[in-house]
Amino acid sequence: MKTLMSRALDLARLRGAQYADIRVVHNRTENISVRDGVVDGLDASETEGFGVRVLANGAWGFASSGQLNPAEVDLVTDQALQIARASALVNRQKVDLGPAVTSQGTYTTPYQTDPFSVSLEDRLAVLLAADAEMAKVQGLRTRASNLSLQHEHKYFANTEGAFTEQNLYEVGGGIQAMAVGNGEVQMRSYPNSFARQQVTGGWEALLSWDLPGNAQRIGSEAVALLTAEPCPRNITTNIILGGAQLALQVHESCGHPTELDRVYGTEAAYAGTSFLTTEKLDTFQYGSPVVNLTADSLRPLGLGTFGWDDEGVPAQSSPLVKDGLFVGYLMSRETASRLGRTSNACMRASGWNRMPIIRMVNVSLEPGTWDFDDLVADTDDGIYMELNRSWSIDDKRYNFQFGTEIGYEIKNGKMGRMLRNCTYTGLTPEFWNNCDAVCNQKHWQMWGTPNCGKGQPGQVAHTGHGAAPARFRNIKVGVLK
Repeated sequence: MKTLMSRALDLARLRGAQYADIRVVHNRTENISVRDGVVDGLDASETEGFGVRVLANGAWGFASSGQLNPAEVDLVTDQALQIARASALVNRQKVDLGPAVTSQGTYTTPYQTDPFSVSLEDRLAVLLAADAEMAKVQGLRTRASNLSLQHEHKYFANTEGAFTEQNLYEVGGGIQAMAVGNGEVQMRSYPNSFARQQVTGGWEALLSWDLPGNAQRIGSEAVALLTAEPCPRNITTNIILGGAQLALQVHESCGHPTELDRVYGTEAAYAGTSFLTTEKLDTFQYGSPVVNLTADSLRPLGLGTFGWDDEGVPAQSSPLVKDGLFVGYLMSRETASRLGRTSNACMRASGWNRMPIIRMVNVSLEPGTWDFDDLVADTDDGIYMELNRSWSIDDKRYNFQFGTEIGYEIKNGKMGRMLRNCTYTGLTPEFWNNCDAVCNQKHWQMWGTPNCGKGQPGQVAHTGHGAAPARFRNIKVGVLK
């Protein structure tokens, strides 16, 4: 493998490239789904190939192939060089990568049990057991459960001397119950939205969620939502968001606007730009003093956890918002250089046939000091909302609306009646400046978002978000338009 990769780099140098890198990626996935007691889907796939990225005449070129042999390496490297030289004819700004990256080493996701070593029968048994527990609840229309396994084995090398090898393991899954009646369709999911929590780790991570042990509760809540009181309409009140809902709030209104390629406009057509323009760096009050947001690729279980990003930059932790002040972006080598900074390891590609782009790693809201029960007791009037059902946000990540699967009224410091069809809306900086309390480490958890879309051609990234429940004051609730 190293010989093939060196061949590409040597050829790129020989033909005038200022810089080149190559990634070789083997990806294996297996998915199982069960619906109403029957195996609904079972698939396994593997893909392998390589991509070569070169910098020539100050511009990028990229090409890839699924054939790993010397002749194909030569052909693909030559294609990447031709594309770079053609791009240089219309390139407005020369690329500066900043300091050289010379990373060396290997990394493997920490795990106790390789998820692929668990038999198909044992994997199915977990889903069927959860389905059987949901089936005990009267009034459900459908029951669904799923699990997903992924192993990515990849090599990276560049002309600056880097050579790394990584084995990244992911496990995911969940359950969902749907009830229909009284003109309503209600769903409850566990442990995350749309029945899909996902983390880096082994089989033990999925077992820790105890899908069968939570199945009856999820089913009963779906049925109860059919006759629950509706969320109050068009009011301003206090809300407490559960950790899973807050994780998506962070993803959409914190992670995406801090992607520096969106700020510079090189990512715009697919998912928009950003309101966090560069003059706001180190000056803009993004949130209240209790808001601390971190980008890291180190924390256990995060889908953004690895040894090196796809530019060979080592995993690290860096602040995005410190005591409410906006202080950092998600960056590549190229974009960081434009700011006079160095990359914080946020370049990732969805596969060997995609060029790396800036992606979220683990973008997390750091824990605060509150115990959850004390936070509820401190709230005279408000609504607790949990688990995302719907979301909408503008192309600058400024104006948003979210809906949740379930809510509970809070009166005089006590959790009260269940509420259905809860929604809230806001403007990103105003919303985060209204955050006055975040729960402590005991309530903090790493959540996974395995379906983040970006780029043209499109790429789906897996991102992580740590969060604990938090309170927001004076939020518009029940807005349906």
